[in-house]
Amino acid sequence: MNFDLIVIGSGPGGYVAAIRASQLGMKVAVVERAELGGICLNWGCIPTKALLKSASVYEYAHHAAEYGVVVDGTIKPDFAAIVARSRGVADNMSKGIQFLFKKNKIEVIQGFGKLVAPHKVEVTAADGTVTTVEANHIILATGARSRELPNLPIDGEKIIGYRQAMTLAKQPESMVVVGSGAIGSEFAYFYNAIGTKVTLVEFLPNIVPLEDEEVSKQLERSFKKAGIKVMTNSEVLSVDTTGEKCSVIIKTKKGEETVEADIVLSAVGIATNLEGLGLEEVGVANERGKVIVDEFYRTNIEGVYAIGDIVAGPALAHVASAEGICCVEKIAGMDVHPVDYSIIPGCTYTTPEVASVGLTEKKAIEAGHEVKVGKFPFTASGKATAAGARDGFVKVIFDAKDGKLLGAHLIGANVTEMVAEMVLAQNLGATGHQIIKAIHPHPTMSEAIMEAAAAAYGEVIHI
Repeated sequence: MNFDLIVIGSGPGGYVAAIRASQLGMKVAVVERAELGGICLNWGCIPTKALLKSASVYEYAHHAAEYGVVVDGTIKPDFAAIVARSRGVADNMSKGIQFLFKKNKIEVIQGFGKLVAPHKVEVTAADGTVTTVEANHIILATGARSRELPNLPIDGEKIIGYRQAMTLAKQPESMVVVGSGAIGSEFAYFYNAIGTKVTLVEFLPNIVPLEDEEVSKQLERSFKKAGIKVMTNSEVLSVDTTGEKCSVIIKTKKGEETVEADIVLSAVGIATNLEGLGLEEVGVANERGKVIVDEFYRTNIEGVYAIGDIVAGPALAHVASAEGICCVEKIAGMDVHPVDYSIIPGCTYTTPEVASVGLTEKKAIEAGHEVKVGKFPFTASGKATAAGARDGFVKVIFDAKDGKLLGAHLIGANVTEMVAEMVLAQNLGATGHQIIKAIHPHPTMSEAIMEAAAAAYGEVIHI
């Protein structure tokens, strides 16, 4: 079987690359050993958002009286039903990828793909059958999995990763979440919201450590108000799983502390899926778990490319998709601009939500910029007040010399839907005054962006 392009992996990098290549007239095959859509669609981005929506509905029901709505009877989470809904959402989306592949005449080859030559892939099916396929171009898009720490080995029962956290047989009474990045923070919020006693442990001084420090502090306050025990500057030394509960020894600034919990969730990052791909045999250069590529995702071997979590850069679904499109458009001979990694939005779907793009205030100053900073709290927003969602703020950072937007940092209700405006503004080189003069609809949460920009220039009206 000969193709113009073979993509190994059907996650948000792989399936998007395959569809774009088909649109450009290529004969395409996708090799996938598991469900179409990869981790993001089946075990990450999508099913976790379904879980979080269930938690949000449960919280709304509990606070219905605050909105003048009387709810009679017992309100309690049906954990099995919540999990089942999440799995149903993932299954439905995976079927959507099947439809798109069929529509775009993309052939799916089920099995584990391995490079055996620069233009040749060997696919081993679940039953052991081996098929060899050839292509002019091969894109590696094999993604990543939960990273394991030596002192926190995942056993799938008492110490779990994100996959098990989505499909537990029953709701735990207590949980320790290790790591407060997007995955850890989202699961901490979800389980706490439905009644699990949650302790969130972070090695660094701030939770969601990649975010602006003010955003981090606000999320920590919101988490504590919601009942989550937040431990920063803390390290899990060991976990004893021999008893009925896990005994977690945590090193803090004040000394060692022991926390008992039913479950320990390890959310300390990801490890790339490079094993068995044939990189060494074919000679594809890689270093520290990442395939080395140029700005158009070409490896050192002609005809072999790599995108997504297995290359350097943010391990985010939308980044993998952008890389896949860039890669195949370059293969097709189009005039392509490399992905601009300085303008990548990040979103964390806790309550309140967190969204950001560009430089933090600290990073902007470290980079030598003289900055103007504006901040607008949702406590001053009419829409946020009406919605009963006043936690959070919008913070914007401009270059004081030319007025261009350097970064935007949002925390609050629905801010993951608002940040795209800031991505576009930064892409277009928008200035603070251009944002101020762009009329924002009233009443909306997005008005806070205009008000924050106005605050940076001393023109804010509502605070």
